[in-house]
Amino acid sequence: MLKVKDLPLDDRPREKLLLRGAGSLSDSELIAILLRTGTKGKSVIEIAQSILSKGNLATLATNSVESFTKINGIGKDKAASLAAAFELGRRIGFQDKWYSKKKITSPEDLAELFIPLLRDEVKEKFIVVCLNSSNQIIKYETISVGNLNSSVVHPREVFKVAIDNNSANIFLLHNHPSGNTEPSKEDISITKRLVEAGKIMDINIFDHLIIAGDKFTSFVEKRII
Repeated sequence: MLKVKDLPLDDRPREKLLLRGAGSLSDSELIAILLRTGTKGKSVIEIAQSILSKGNLATLATNSVESFTKINGIGKDKAASLAAAFELGRRIGFQDKWYSKKKITSPEDLAELFIPLLRDEVKEKFIVVCLNSSNQIIKYETISVGNLNSSVVHPREVFKVAIDNNSANIFLLHNHPSGNTEPSKEDISITKRLVEAGKIMDINIFDHLIIAGDKFTSFVEKRII
């Protein structure tokens, strides 16, 4: 049987989660943590990928134990773990999200929500926050995770999130694990590019925040945009 410990250290999902946080893992790696071990012919990652080939996370939430056991490499024990985990996720999805209906009227409002999520991150993340016409958060999405310069993102990635969520207004934010709140030249350059692209697409960028520990910097307050 191919076990998780047979994989290279950098490919072990549980170790990656402990070092970098759950947000740094792919869907298949998160499922691999639930499965724990592989089979004689497949690694745990390969089995997880087989599960995802049957549908996305939302559709998997409707699968029964019996349907999971039809996937090669999934026995009743693994199937029960998967069914329980996806059902729990489904129930959580029906509850109000922690950010739902939060009205954003200032950079402080956004920072208050996201500092607890990002203050201890060791990876730099770039996040797009979508607002409705009442300036309430309707969705946020991480579009980049990396060691350095992950804030260098493409406009198409940013505005795809806004378009997919029918949002006319967005906030941008990323964290500096170093604790430095000052924007780099690249931070400033990409933000100005995004603002100009937003004007063309009629999507307004309210602000861009840098979160560093318990502090933050607003590009609007610094008159960068």
